[in-house]
Amino acid sequence: MASSSEIKLNRLLAALPDAQLKAWLPHLELFEMPLGEVLYESGKVEHYVYFPTSSIVSLLYVMKNGDSAEIAVVGNEGIVGIALFMGGNTTPSRAVVQSGGKGYRLKAKFMKDEFDKAGPVTNLLLRYTQALITQMSQTAVCNRHHSLDEQLCRWLLLSLDRLPGNELVMTQELIANMLGVRRVGVTEAALKVQEAGLISYARGRIKVLDRKGLEQRSCECYQVVKDEYDRLLPMEMAG
Repeated sequence: MASSSEIKLNRLLAALPDAQLKAWLPHLELFEMPLGEVLYESGKVEHYVYFPTSSIVSLLYVMKNGDSAEIAVVGNEGIVGIALFMGGNTTPSRAVVQSGGKGYRLKAKFMKDEFDKAGPVTNLLLRYTQALITQMSQTAVCNRHHSLDEQLCRWLLLSLDRLPGNELVMTQELIANMLGVRRVGVTEAALKVQEAGLISYARGRIKVLDRKGLEQRSCECYQVVKDEYDRLLPMEMAG
């Protein structure tokens, strides 16, 4: 059986009332989420929902020619697989582990049954879904109107908010795939941010040196998304 203290590393699970969490414990399965693991593909029926604890999952839209762009990131604040309980069962996006770690998964039927009870779980998941939609919408606006180094700063901040510590393991090629741009563009943007003394980047490891400076260099989109998550999702564990 899963440990309640470990489970509470995920903010959504931590926000469940104690009685609800105890009922979920036998059904939550600890799940390794290695870098690059595809949790679900576009158009395929989802069999589980996932609650990351020390990993980050990227939701990508993949074009017919193979090009892709990230539409949202999910980490220890949330859940992967909202289509399952929203009634769609499938989604046009792909879910890929962007930063390896662990999480918990829950079978589709159990999750759907819990959502359909129209209790505290339903309310919590609907508020999370609203926050996720805000992130998706703001990402679309950001990609259209802001510079690549601003987008990179936004992406780094959103990722770091979902991980313990201030370091990411991520190649420029992967970042380019996430942002839907050429690798050379990411190289130039990362160099600008590094020369400003905000990050150090070597051998696929990005370390944030000046978090406040990174926030100042980022466009408004990061703060819009963060404020919405903070407004809609509880910061403290439920009693």
